[in-house]
Amino acid sequence: MLVPRQPVPDLKVETLTSGTFDIAGDEAGFATLVVFYRGLHCPICGTYLKELGRLTPDFAAKGVKTIAISSDTRDRAGQMADKVGFPDLRFGYGLPLSVARNWGLFISTSRGKTSIGIDEPELFSEPGVFLVKPDGTLYFAAVQTMPFVRPHFQELLGALDFVQKNDYPARGEYTGAV
Repeated sequence: MLVPRQPVPDLKVETLTSGTFDIAGDEAGFATLVVFYRGLHCPICGTYLKELGRLTPDFAAKGVKTIAISSDTRDRAGQMADKVGFPDLRFGYGLPLSVARNWGLFISTSRGKTSIGIDEPELFSEPGVFLVKPDGTLYFAAVQTMPFVRPHFQELLGALDFVQKNDYPARGEYTGAV
């Protein structure tokens, strides 16, 4: 289980336009927003990532770098990036499912073609949204078992105003007896 204020697992993937992404060296001012998405087959992911792409400059203004990552191949990730249509949003691909599991993501099996007529991969990860501080520690996490009901990026932007103004600490860090 990932714990706020503790180091996140290693995360290195190739990107479509900026070489290898390594969470350990991303050098964001405040944090890196890592958005794991299901893949090209997911119509909800496309809509969700369009919102992230639209807001990427707003996140950048708050010192937050963004990246969308899936276990898709380079070709499928490229198709998703084209569909999303925001060149400032980085796309990582080829996420090993063992790494996805290290990040606490749920893994699903293929159900064939989706509602948009694209085959699901044999195995793929379900969504997750993480804010990782420059020191490599977890600040925020939301993990889904389904493609539905994800954190809203606009709300996250608003929360960043409060967090940064008040130097609000990551919460959920307690791991002792209860």
